[in-house]
Amino acid sequence: MKRWLSLLSLLMLMVLAGAGCGSNHEQTEATEPVQLTISAAASLQDAVEELKTIYTRDNPRVIITYNFGSSGTLQKQIEQGAPADLFISAGQAQMNALAEKGLIIEGTRKDLVANDLVLITGQNSSLADFGELTGAQVGKISIGVPESVPAGKYAQEALANLGLWEDIQTKLVLAKDVRQVLTYVETGNVDAGLVYRSDALMGKHIKEVATAPEASHQPILYPMAIIKDSQNQTAARAFASFLDGKEAGQVFTKYGFKALEN
Repeated sequence: MKRWLSLLSLLMLMVLAGAGCGSNHEQTEATEPVQLTISAAASLQDAVEELKTIYTRDNPRVIITYNFGSSGTLQKQIEQGAPADLFISAGQAQMNALAEKGLIIEGTRKDLVANDLVLITGQNSSLADFGELTGAQVGKISIGVPESVPAGKYAQEALANLGLWEDIQTKLVLAKDVRQVLTYVETGNVDAGLVYRSDALMGKHIKEVATAPEASHQPILYPMAIIKDSQNQTAARAFASFLDGKEAGQVFTKYGFKALEN
């Protein structure tokens, strides 16, 4: 009888030990960090860096890595297989291209925020409006490469609709992204540039001269979507939901973006 009781006790200990191991395994899995790679338009950098700090404070197991660049460059990277969980573009064309190739998850695409296109100069410039860009006081004007930088495409549209595009061709200095345009103006390498208002707010030693009329270019919207090849779709959905929330909206507004009605 004592032998059977000993065997029974041993079996019970083994079962409890096995259950404990299973619990520890589940706990380990639950606390493993999740790596999220976010490909985001360069103009979003300041706002989303702050949002990363807020999000990871409440979600410490989520490690967010940003890949900033022009929307066209990021689009090409994703098409070529570069790792990305979420894409936030500064233009619809780049997101449309990924959608047409089946590279984003249907139903996850949403316009996140909007922006304005503004003309900026150095602080000491006497430039007063878009019409003066053709004058002798302006030698160089920077915009993003229209084929790959949405801000450059909007600038081209605006300048064309204002009747200025053909007259300023010899003055154009094309930049790889909108932040480079801002840098060119800040450093005095060009006399004027067209950037988003959110970039102008972050600029140093520059001033905002004028806002391009909304009717002069396509609406400036920032669509986001989860990439189909993402290995962390649940975490990506959670972060996208946070970006589309009220708290994130307040941060975007602080950095010069315009909130959209949900």
